[in-house]
Amino acid sequence: MEYRFSNYVERLQSSAVRDILKLTQGKEIISFAGGLPAEELFPIDAVREAADRVFRSGKNTLQYGLTEGFMPLREQLCARMAQKGMHVQPDEMIMTTGSQQAIDLITRVLMEPGDIVLVENPTYLASLQVFNLSGLDVVPVASDKDGMIIAEAERLIKQHKPRLIYVVPTFGNPTGRVWSMERRKGLLELSHRYGVPILEDDPYGDIKFDINADYPTLFSLEGKADGGNVLYTSTFSKTVAPALRTGWAIGSRNVISMMAKAKQAADLHSSSLDQQTLDQLLRHFSLDDHIQVIRQAYGDRMQQMQKLLSQQGWSDVKWIEPKGGMFLWLELPEGLDAEALLRAAVKKNVAFVPGSSFYAAEPARNTARLNFTYTQGERMATGISRFAEALNEFLARR
Repeated sequence: MEYRFSNYVERLQSSAVRDILKLTQGKEIISFAGGLPAEELFPIDAVREAADRVFRSGKNTLQYGLTEGFMPLREQLCARMAQKGMHVQPDEMIMTTGSQQAIDLITRVLMEPGDIVLVENPTYLASLQVFNLSGLDVVPVASDKDGMIIAEAERLIKQHKPRLIYVVPTFGNPTGRVWSMERRKGLLELSHRYGVPILEDDPYGDIKFDINADYPTLFSLEGKADGGNVLYTSTFSKTVAPALRTGWAIGSRNVISMMAKAKQAADLHSSSLDQQTLDQLLRHFSLDDHIQVIRQAYGDRMQQMQKLLSQQGWSDVKWIEPKGGMFLWLELPEGLDAEALLRAAVKKNVAFVPGSSFYAAEPARNTARLNFTYTQGERMATGISRFAEALNEFLARR
């Protein structure tokens, strides 16, 4: 039978990261492509012990749960949010299947096909997939090392009257940028002046390399959930383990309530077993101490990658030192196509993500995202050596 697919799914574009991974199958390839945490740092024993405690707690462990999520975990998360100046009640929070589902649910309940969403340029690839799938018009806002340029954001708000602004202000994916305080407050002020809600995506905020640095969320700067303009989402994927597929969203009660209705139609509720395991983990394991271990390890790996790249002596390859997160964003020489470079690099058994996939409009094709958290030591050195070999061959042709 020849199936006819809907216009809805025809709008889907394949993930560049997934396509790259297909190229690497069956090869001993060193990958700087995926946003993968370091597997050797997963708290395996602590998660196993937490799961054991869940199964010892009673037979209703495997029963259906609340759409909004496991209440004890939500209560614990409210306490953790308060430590960051984000004061929220459990009924202003919903547990999701990763923060990716939170982006999808917020889009579903706030937007109609043809509506405008403003995004940083470049921005998180999977958010662009969600917006395109929903039939939204995505308008990029010029951004620099300090974040979204506020004057340009205001101009586009006046011109397009968007229904939503999507941002990753702290260690953004793909660039690793950290917004300045001026830009954070500036966007919040625009949100209030023009009545446009903000979706703040914060999967990497805990992974800061300077423990004394302060990068307040937009949500904390606004100071309230109910009736507020900022919807916030985060995840345990980067701080505990992605396999648990548990994220959360917080915001105004009426939005959370609508998200719960949409979620009921999607999956009834996210894995209650995973949420109960995380609840037990937080009660008997110091997540903050674990995050500090991650920060130190990832900071060391970032420095190693920077040193290896600097040793190549390229004068026209640029990057800004990440202050946290998982990615280093390269600007390659003008005229160099990073997608063609990737094909050459894969032949040398190394992979990265071309930057063009992260742009909502005309892409900068001479950009690349490298993940520094998944590899270290000799393996990272070998990978960067292979990447440099491929790039030098391209540069020699110019």
